[in-house]
Amino acid sequence: MSYQLFADDVLFYQRFLKAGGFYSGAMDGAWGPETNQADAAFTAQTTVIANQYGTFDSASEMHIGSLLPKTQVEARKFLQIAKNNGTDVRILSGTRTYAEQNALYAHGRNGNTLPVITNAKGGQSNHNFGIAWDIGIFDSQGNYLSGNADYQSFAAIVLPLMNTVEWGGNWHSFKDFPHYQLKPVTENVAVIRNLFESGQVYA
Repeated sequence: MSYQLFADDVLFYQRFLKAGGFYSGAMDGAWGPETNQADAAFTAQTTVIANQYGTFDSASEMHIGSLLPKTQVEARKFLQIAKNNGTDVRILSGTRTYAEQNALYAHGRNGNTLPVITNAKGGQSNHNFGIAWDIGIFDSQGNYLSGNADYQSFAAIVLPLMNTVEWGGNWHSFKDFPHYQLKPVTENVAVIRNLFESGQVYA
């Protein structure tokens, strides 16, 4: 299952698996037995975490499955807090490849009339490193809520209960109200990128 999320970028997935401690082979972009074994181990660990911390809606499950295991644990705890609070929160985005990040960066730029939604190119977002997720909040009829106030209200509930995560709504330069992430080992994203690309542990 996990491989299908990154099927278009095997090198990216090998880096992800190596940083997560699942892969020890060459980061060559070729799918071979070692990559296949690492993928199976990562998928098995994802299942163990889901069984321990609970499962949620199908969209959330797909995106949680794209995160590093440590992040998966926190994301499931996060959704359980929402459930206990009676708030319909779903995870709508997890790990993105560099290409996926660049496609989002193109929104609102170079003649694209869509709104600007990110200032981060590929390799500049913690979504690229398996430690971040974006949420949607829905009303009782299942309608997506887009007002910042709903996200601020929920952040006020969840943040005091999770000292392992930080919220994009607290950022100064580009507030991102649906965004949550593990507190990174460093605020320097370039350092995290270098660790990721060399397959070193950073979370």
